[in-house]
Amino acid sequence: MASKYYVIWQGRETGIFTDWATCKKHIDKFPGAKYKSFKTLAEAESAYTGRPSNSSTPASKSVTSAKRNATSNSIKTYTESEIDRLDFTTKIYTDGGCEPNPGEAGSGLAVYRDGEIDELWFGLYSPNGTNNTAELGALFEALEMAKVELVKNRTVAIFCDSKYSIQCVTQWAAGWEKKGWKKAGGEIKNLELIKKIFNLYQELKGNIKVLHVNGHVGVEGNELADRMSILAMESKEVKLSRYSKVINISSILAMRPG
Repeated sequence: MASKYYVIWQGRETGIFTDWATCKKHIDKFPGAKYKSFKTLAEAESAYTGRPSNSSTPASKSVTSAKRNATSNSIKTYTESEIDRLDFTTKIYTDGGCEPNPGEAGSGLAVYRDGEIDELWFGLYSPNGTNNTAELGALFEALEMAKVELVKNRTVAIFCDSKYSIQCVTQWAAGWEKKGWKKAGGEIKNLELIKKIFNLYQELKGNIKVLHVNGHVGVEGNELADRMSILAMESKEVKLSRYSKVINISSILAMRPG
């Protein structure tokens, strides 16, 4: 159980987080960041959704309900050792970056086949993007790659460090679609991009996994994808392009991180 729960209403990613390091990454130097810590999950859930707790509801029932809802919407974060044990022949890591946010954005991907790094990709540069559009764009390209891998009878897992992107596509979009692509809280940001990714995910979801990995914690595939997103911004490469140089992992990791 987390000692504190951190709610981010405005940041690079929004939601409820259980550790300060992750929270700090999403709010550090983010203009207008809005966040707060809470002692209990129930308080955090209430603050994030904007629905006050019902004082007539016993506290134990309220907390149980909050935990149930959090569990149904939570995403497991995989460590590098756990990823190594997963039996997928193709593993695709995605990342997106934006400097500042909003501002110049780019995406990166790292493709492993049979346990070895095989390809790096960078691009999708936008002079007026956001961190979320860059992350979503990278996820879409990974799904397109996964589709090709499946035709070759390979098994595929995609690893993304954006919980926002994963939840948009694997959890929230289905409900939004049923409601005519609307949500109670108002506008669905990046809607057209989300629709496109969701449609592709629906086609592939029975045969692939989209999993979460923390960014900037030393997971090699994520770090390589991160460097590719920076390369996309620096080169202003609009098309998704394959990294043409020899893949020297130590040299690439020595590049500026996002």
